[in-house]
Amino acid sequence: MTDIYVDGDACPVRDEVYRVADRLGLQVFVVSNGSRPILPPRNPRVRMIVVSEGADKADDWIAERITAADVCVTADIPLAARCIAKQARAVSPSGKIWTPNNIGNALAGREISQHLRQLGVTTGGPAPFAKSDRSRFLGALDQLVQAARRAVVAKPD
Repeated sequence: MTDIYVDGDACPVRDEVYRVADRLGLQVFVVSNGSRPILPPRNPRVRMIVVSEGADKADDWIAERITAADVCVTADIPLAARCIAKQARAVSPSGKIWTPNNIGNALAGREISQHLRQLGVTTGGPAPFAKSDRSRFLGALDQLVQAARRAVVAKPD
């Protein structure tokens, strides 16, 4: 069975995830460590998980449970890397599909940006979320869910 894990503290595409999950009959885990999480709709397919506050607590919860049959929605590159290491699939809210071929460069770029910020260099931030990002995300999520489901079917018992 394929599940979708959502890094829920700052995810602008939750509603899209819920619609895809309903259409395909998937379970969604929205994981947050915020003291005031944005509650998901009352839906038996959507579970809100609130972990203790602290750095990476939500990431740890997801990384401990995700399997190769699952998909993670996150803008957090280190979390995406942890999911990929477990052979799961990962996608950013803007529709960027993280793979073993591109996650290393993304991690390196993140480290460089972090270092430059520590030196006082203004590096900017992510581009504002656009309507085209939402559309790209829906296509990427559907692609990854279908690939995960095929992998589950193809996997021998």
